[in-house]
Amino acid sequence: MFSLFRAAFVFLVCCLPARAGDKVVFAANWLAEAEHGGFYQALADGTYARYGLDVTILPGGPQKNNRLLLAAGKADFYMGDNLIGQFSALAENVPIVTVAAIFQKDPLVFMSHPGAGFDRFEDLPKAKAFVGLATLTTVWPWMEQKWGFKRANVASYNYNSAPFLADKSAIQQGYATSEPFVIAREGGFKPNVFLLADYGYETYSTTIETRRDLLEKNPDLVRRFVEASILGWVHYLHGDNRDANALIKRENPDLDDAQIAFSIAQMKGFGIVESGDALTLGIGAMDKERIERHYRDMAATGAAPPGLDVARGFDFRFVNKGLGLEGQSRN
Repeated sequence: MFSLFRAAFVFLVCCLPARAGDKVVFAANWLAEAEHGGFYQALADGTYARYGLDVTILPGGPQKNNRLLLAAGKADFYMGDNLIGQFSALAENVPIVTVAAIFQKDPLVFMSHPGAGFDRFEDLPKAKAFVGLATLTTVWPWMEQKWGFKRANVASYNYNSAPFLADKSAIQQGYATSEPFVIAREGGFKPNVFLLADYGYETYSTTIETRRDLLEKNPDLVRRFVEASILGWVHYLHGDNRDANALIKRENPDLDDAQIAFSIAQMKGFGIVESGDALTLGIGAMDKERIERHYRDMAATGAAPPGLDVARGFDFRFVNKGLGLEGQSRN
């Protein structure tokens, strides 16, 4: 299967017309990691170049707000965290538009100690919960309304798992691709992992955002960046990703091969990139009804402003075309 895909992939990208490289700045939302792998793959294997793009990826980090670079015109594209950012941009009349959704499932999870009375998702609302501020103001209200979680049980999570490791009666937020690996390495046990997307939390994640003026003036540039990124993700998940991982580790030396391998396995296992509409419409797929449904859920909990014209924040022209389906896993 992969040999056929590889031939199709090479044919597709090699037969594109040659172009002078349009300089593109892509601002990421965090430090370089496997969760950004498809973008680094497109850079490392020349897919961006073959689409006539000279791409610079700007890593984010805890002290950076790279989204401001997009709004200020200092970046051409931004890697959105989830749809709340797009809803906020609409509410504040910031001219940002989402053009692709790489992660069909948000990797946000809650973890519990096995055998401590919290082995089912339905058990979690009674536990002490280590929750970060961003999650507390966006996702937690939905968890309260949908599943009966309680604000009184919340304890502050400052991205240090030591309190969770010491308290078997607690749960902790994290990402499916990261924190379970840290818990296993530092705590010596495999935690229960509950992906909120599997319990009704419908946001897309790792989106591609751009400015409305760029979208209007140069839609072909947007198309090329989105399509090259999609192909980068297909090849990262199913091809030789060693050069991309080398770039990631160069940008973020704290990562090791074991963490990267775990992250890739989790993305595949949970269907973070390849699930739902992406299995038939291609990576990056977006569904208007799903977006509107998620917006209603978030507005009902107060996590998103009411009365938005959500359609203004999304452009579906560059996705849902089945690009790269030859290489997708259907496990």
